[in-house]
Amino acid sequence: MKPLTGATTTEQAPADPAATDDMLATQPIGYWSGLAHAAVTRQLRDAMAKIDVTQPQYWVLNRVNSGLPAPGREEVVAQLTPLAEGPHEIARVVDQLLHRGWLSTDGTQRLHLTEAGEAARARLRQLVTEQRAVVHQGIGDEEYVAALKVLRRMVANVEAAERQAP
Repeated sequence: MKPLTGATTTEQAPADPAATDDMLATQPIGYWSGLAHAAVTRQLRDAMAKIDVTQPQYWVLNRVNSGLPAPGREEVVAQLTPLAEGPHEIARVVDQLLHRGWLSTDGTQRLHLTEAGEAARARLRQLVTEQRAVVHQGIGDEEYVAALKVLRRMVANVEAAERQAP
């Protein structure tokens, strides 16, 4: 496969956690993005575990609270399953939150946050904001946006290459 226009031809080196700044251009994105994902997810999930909540529970609370028309169970499951660790996780989370009294259903089986669910969502939002500050320490918004633009472009490049593959 030939490189896309404007693509770099820097030769890839093996992943090296001790790579110096001048060596970073040769480092594999999969290694570094995977390391970042694992570290950030672990930190957030550890913080949530201390208050007996999981990240998927937070996703569901946010989705139900999104300001859109109240979603049904299947909508929530379909939208969040790509983020989950298996095809049944989100359905289980909905059941957990119904059991906890953080979600309720109406006569049309639409999901709604209860008062306790909204309080939990607000508390989690504060926790996530605090954890985000830890992750972003020393990183300005401009630098963060630039990093995300690069990652977004890499995803688009891979998706375009997949569409062109025979």
